[in-house]
Amino acid sequence: MLAVIFIPQKTFNKYNFSKPIYRIIFKVKSALGKELKKKTPDTFLTIGFLNGFLPCGLVYMAVFGAIASGNALQGSLYMALFGIGTIPLMTSAIYLGNFLSGQVRQRIRRAIPIFVVIIGCLFIVRGLGLGIPYISPKPMTETVDANQNCVPMISENELINNY
Repeated sequence: MLAVIFIPQKTFNKYNFSKPIYRIIFKVKSALGKELKKKTPDTFLTIGFLNGFLPCGLVYMAVFGAIASGNALQGSLYMALFGIGTIPLMTSAIYLGNFLSGQVRQRIRRAIPIFVVIIGCLFIVRGLGLGIPYISPKPMTETVDANQNCVPMISENELINNY
C-alpha cells in the first residue's frame, strides 16, 4: 500500500506484474459493455454474472471473513449481511455525489493518497505489537513451563490420625 504511494509511477509501471490480470479484467469489462448495449430479457442476468468477476477489495475481504466463519450457513449469513450493509452506503454515495461540486471532488481525490499512507502506517504499527490499546495490542501468546504444581500426597498415617 505504501509502496504504491511512494514509488514514482514510471518506476512502478516498469515492474508491474499485474498486466496479465488487467487483460482479463479488460475482456470482462468489454463483454459487460456489449451486454449493456443489448435490449434482451437475459441481459440483466449476464450483466450480473459478469459484474461478479470484476475485482472489489471489500467483497474479497468479506469472502475471506465468510470462509473463516466455519460452516456454509454462517458464511452465507455473513455475506448476506455484508450485502445488506452495503445498500445504505452505496445509495448515499450516489446521492451525495450529485450534490458535490467539482472542486470538492478534486479535494477528495487529493486526500485519498494521504489516507492510504495513514492506513498503511497504522497497519505497520499494529503489526509491531507495541502494547498500545486499540492501536497496537500486545500479541497473545501461550507460555508453557516445566514446573509442576501438584497437591502434596498425604501419607496413610496422617490420613488415619486425622480421622
